[in-house]
Order: sequence, then C-alpha cells, then structure tokens
Amino acid sequence: MDALIIAAGFGSRLRDLSDSKPMTPVASIPLLELGVRQAKAAGAQRVVVVTGHQADRLEAALPALAQRTGIAIAPARVDDWAKPNGWSVIAGAEQIPGSYLLMMSDHIFSAPILSGLAHQGGADRGVTLAVDCRINDPLIDPDDATWVQRDERGFIRAIGKTIPRFDAVDCGAFLCTPELAEAIRGAIADGQAGSLSEGMQRLADAGRAATWEIGGAWWLDVDDPRAHALAEQQAPLHLAEVYAAALS
Repeated sequence: MDALIIAAGFGSRLRDLSDSKPMTPVASIPLLELGVRQAKAAGAQRVVVVTGHQADRLEAALPALAQRTGIAIAPARVDDWAKPNGWSVIAGAEQIPGSYLLMMSDHIFSAPILSGLAHQGGADRGVTLAVDCRINDPLIDPDDATWVQRDERGFIRAIGKTIPRFDAVDCGAFLCTPELAEAIRGAIADGQAGSLSEGMQRLADAGRAATWEIGGAWWLDVDDPRAHALAEQQAPLHLAEVYAAALS
C-alpha cells in the first residue's frame, strides 16, 4: 500500500511561524516527517508527496527524508498549487496504481487512526473517510473544519465546511481507491472548482463514500498558531513511538 501526502499549499495561517507549512517543526520534527513516519507505521511501503508552493525546496529535502525514515518517497508536483486540493489528489494519484492512504501534511494522528483506517477497504466503497463524532471537541477549529453528515449505514450523505446538518467531522485521513481521483475529475468536468470535498460528495451521491469512526483517538489539524501550540504540547505524548524513532 502507498500513502499520498498533500503538501502543496501556501499555509497562510502559519506564516508567522514558518514560511513552509510542511517543514514547520512540531517539537523539533517537521510536520511532513511526522506524516511520513505515521504512514510507514500504518503499513505504507512508499509515500508520494504532492508539492506546489516552494516545490523545489520541498522536493530537494525528500531524498534525505527518505533515508532518515527508511521509506521510499516520490514527489508529484501539481501544476497550479493555488487551485483547490482536489487537483493535488489527482496529481499524486497518477503515480499510484491501486488503493492508498491519503493524508494532509498539516494533520497528525495517534497510531490507531491510520493503522485502523488502512483495514477499512471493501467492494462497497470507493473511499473511506476517518471521522470523529466529538464535534464539540476543543481541539477542533469550527471555522475551518470540514463537516460530515452520515446516513444510517455510516456512509456520507453530505460533506463540506458549510453544510447545515452534520454529525461528525472529517479527520483529514482517507483510504482511497482510484475512484476518488476520477470523481474529482468528474466534478471538474461538470464545472466545479476541483476540491477534494467536491469529489467526495460526488462519490457520496453514488453511495460509494464510507466513513470509519476513530473511537476517541487523538488527532489534530495544525493549521494556525493556536493549533501549533497545542501540537507542541501534546504530539510527543500521543505520537510517542514516532518521536522515539525520529529522535533515536
């Protein structure tokens, strides 16, 4: 199994701390390295990193990161990093023939999330999204969260930042088949902007977007200085094995 990490965006909300969101350190370890190590721990044998903003700098760092983490890393560059994140999914998925874990470079997870999600595939779905039912958790930024409304099967009925009804929040980790990139392409062909959520909604409308509830496990979207401060405090505890491997 491969993993795909989206690391193409500008990261405007972290600019006061770092000029590169993927390279922003959390307790001395860059976010991108945490993601790569988490993917490896979940069973990934290769990581594809989608670059965009400061692509040359990020791609130049990947060989040393691969050597340091002991996993193959391949770059995939999106043509226009200012476009919605679905374009990055398409760019990365072109290098992956089968199913893969999809992660955002600014999301970090305790081990049970990715390792559990990796086993949630099935013929009845084109994608499985890790979700958290703790919609009022103080670690979640309600102004930036992507919300999810599920049906009686636990499949997605609606997904987006502004949907009127929801019962879970998107954790930023997906187990994907090639259907996801095709759904994003279909949304673009229909005149949409090409966001990941648009592709997910297209699969949801076809009954092909499942969810998996994380059951109280820890995760964090490190998207602004407040979240970064929380990550500095909490990540070494919740990602103890990852930090031990990185600092050994």
